[in-house]
Amino acid sequence: MARLVRWTAAAAAAALLTAGCGGGSSDKDKDEESTSGGRHPAAAPSGVPDALASQTLDWGRCKDSADAPAPEGDWQCATLKAPLDWADPDGDTIDLALIRAEATGDERIGSLLFNFGGPGASGVSTMPSYGDTVSSLHERYDLVSWDPRGVAASEGIRCRSDEAIEDAESVDSTPDTAAEEQAYLKDAADFGKGCEKAAGKLMAHVSTTDTARDMDLMRHVLGDEMMHYFGISYGTELGGVYAHLFPKNVGRVILDAVVDPGADTMGHAENQTRGFQRALDDYLKSTGQDPQQGSRKIAGLLDRLDAEPLPTSSSGRELTQTLALTGIVLPLYSKDGWPTLTSALAAAEEGDGSELLALADGYNERDPSGRYGTTTHSQRVISCLDDRQRPTPAQTKQRLPALEEVSPVFGAFLGWDTAGWCHDWPVAGQHETPEVSASGAAPVLVVGNTGDPATPYEGARRMADELGEDVGVMLTWEGEGHGAYGSGSDCVDSAVDAYLLKGTVPEDGKVCS
Repeated sequence: MARLVRWTAAAAAAALLTAGCGGGSSDKDKDEESTSGGRHPAAAPSGVPDALASQTLDWGRCKDSADAPAPEGDWQCATLKAPLDWADPDGDTIDLALIRAEATGDERIGSLLFNFGGPGASGVSTMPSYGDTVSSLHERYDLVSWDPRGVAASEGIRCRSDEAIEDAESVDSTPDTAAEEQAYLKDAADFGKGCEKAAGKLMAHVSTTDTARDMDLMRHVLGDEMMHYFGISYGTELGGVYAHLFPKNVGRVILDAVVDPGADTMGHAENQTRGFQRALDDYLKSTGQDPQQGSRKIAGLLDRLDAEPLPTSSSGRELTQTLALTGIVLPLYSKDGWPTLTSALAAAEEGDGSELLALADGYNERDPSGRYGTTTHSQRVISCLDDRQRPTPAQTKQRLPALEEVSPVFGAFLGWDTAGWCHDWPVAGQHETPEVSASGAAPVLVVGNTGDPATPYEGARRMADELGEDVGVMLTWEGEGHGAYGSGSDCVDSAVDAYLLKGTVPEDGKVCS
């Protein structure tokens, strides 16, 4: 089981490899003020002990990790200490892994902090591969990212072994019988127990609010008066929460591939059901198929797999219904993946599940040796601490018909996910929806993509509205895929660059076609 809000388009593209616009207004004073970022003493976050507020980052050569070799080039790594419990900042601390490449030019603005989504995505491993995409920003910004608490090199959490993960792939994520439902919910509860055992006292301190407070400490230690930030996917929710907590510290902030801050657990399932079906419809149209007929054909394939998985060329592993749906999801994150989806579906119709399985493995971070990444583990621990809602199986069953009517392909999977994701979770959630109102903050540029499957476009408009009047500025791209910047639109890229580099705020409601 894996929730579908996870990666940036760049990360999805990496997984695939392994298996007319106008001007706006200029804020000159803001540009001159921001240029001093990192050159004068930054305001210390209130309540932070002196030992943490005055720490110096010991930047040095990055080291190889278990998952990847050290990045080449000018990348440096360091460790930041932060309170384990922000309610007790004088207590125990945790280590947060950071990575940066210093600005290449003389007119440095400051640090530009990136979060690539998830929750659970590693900024330390993703930032170097994203460097080319944001090369236009590197002259004036230090490019900085980090592994949030509970992620990868920052006290990363692994909830079960690789062998147990592979065994769980046989669990039906859209149960049709009482026995399948019992097995599904037992697996969910077992996963939570494994997380609790692995995380210990960290389990209750990996919320989005905790990480937003880490960010403000990071801003201060990096020497920046203002927080300049680029959040993608879940990183947009994190950015919104930061803006709410620290509106006076908001500098130039970009939110791209925006999570709907007003949607609860079932609302997110409904949003994604529409979003992924919309992307699938667009894909089917591109191949000359009628979307309704094409969707029914794919739904029929998934039904057959529910009854009888397909053989694959991967060491006796079978393609189950859940793995097939995961394999269909990955290519929808980027239009570049559509030809791969065509090939994989054709092979499955011919009785070979190998290509869809390879796509599912890419999404699930499974390498050829059978080793799995931990993004999903961290994602679940963070999101279940954030979200207090725990839909019951009975509540889910009531909503299934409506979800399946929207999408015969994704509806059942995303519906059952609401019941299983945090089932019998050992730690209570904190809120129903995140608070992102940020009265008094500088303009926040919210970028929505009309063809985004994982974070549908409607959520971007909601984010801009909830940030508040004169704060949320909406930029629309009429495109495809998860995320807009760096995805082929000169209009989007120019507007984002102009804001980050010159402080030029585009007209609210600007559309890039």
